[in-house]
Amino acid sequence: MGSEKQVPDSSDTKPVRASEHLDWDALAAYARAKLAALLGDQFDQSSPLTVEQFHGGHSNLTYLLRFGGQEFVMRRPPFGPLALKAHDMAREYRILAAVHTVFPLAPRPFVLCEDKSVIGSTFYIMERRHGLVIRTDEPPELANRPAERRRVSEAMVAALAALHNVSINAPNLSALGKPSGFVARQVSGWGERWQQSQTSDLPEMDVLANWLTAHLPSDPKRPTLVHGDFKLDNVMLDKDDLGCIVAVFDWEMSAVGDPLVDLGILLCYWVHTATASRRDALTSVTNRPGWFTRAEILERYAAQTSFDLTNITFYEVFAVFKLTVVLQQIFFRYHRGQTDDPRFATLDERVTWLARIGTALVERS
Repeated sequence: MGSEKQVPDSSDTKPVRASEHLDWDALAAYARAKLAALLGDQFDQSSPLTVEQFHGGHSNLTYLLRFGGQEFVMRRPPFGPLALKAHDMAREYRILAAVHTVFPLAPRPFVLCEDKSVIGSTFYIMERRHGLVIRTDEPPELANRPAERRRVSEAMVAALAALHNVSINAPNLSALGKPSGFVARQVSGWGERWQQSQTSDLPEMDVLANWLTAHLPSDPKRPTLVHGDFKLDNVMLDKDDLGCIVAVFDWEMSAVGDPLVDLGILLCYWVHTATASRRDALTSVTNRPGWFTRAEILERYAAQTSFDLTNITFYEVFAVFKLTVVLQQIFFRYHRGQTDDPRFATLDERVTWLARIGTALVERS
């Protein structure tokens, strides 16, 4: 193991999965040199590296790095062949570097390594923040506490509205993409990804792709920063004040474009996956008393941004379609033996379930 040591479980990390170990000696040497150069005397160079892994996500691999009492977070792509333009760690690093200065809930990135000889892929290291993340079920701080659930709901909508109220004229944000035609590119791109990752026929996805193409909205009058995956388990709450968000994570799909794409994604997880009978990381706890309803989210968001939400169903359908493709891409990797993570074995069932949720939305529209 060299300088890497396994350490005991903590509240949100676990030992590294057997199939996701890296060259810890090489990582330790690289990270130590770069962090020391960046942070100077603030960085503890003498302590060995210890590593744990965040197991909550389904996409990129996220590790907790400890040098003595100092903690950092490292992200790298999953192992094996990757979908085109997916898991771009260099882009995510640059997004954080730009967004952190204007939206402090985005963690500060420290180091980008594009030399794949170090651990086999591009990766980056960012600051570690502490707090509470709601994943497969509610923690004791929220369970059976409708008033606290409402405070978290208010904080979620306020954070999304604050992101969308950031001026895209701020330095470096223009490099995140061109807002013109953003939604059309999104629909086309995710449709292509579906075609490239199919493992079986699913007619509902053809219905959704055709409907989305036929109902594309006009470009927004005021484009904004778009997070791309804004949902409950991508935010961190203050453990001592659940109505306060201390971080927003997973900026991999961020861009400049139509803000209602983010609102659609929030509703997808908050409302539509909350109907699942089986509880897992893809479902939501937000159908319990106290959590905002769909109508309350829309009302609060509209009041804080002044955006027209008349066509919000389009964005909900797109969000369901996109999530379906994301899960199919992950299942595709499992199907081809590129990952042995047992959580992915039945994702094809989730893909079918989501596609049917999307077509039901279309029918109701």
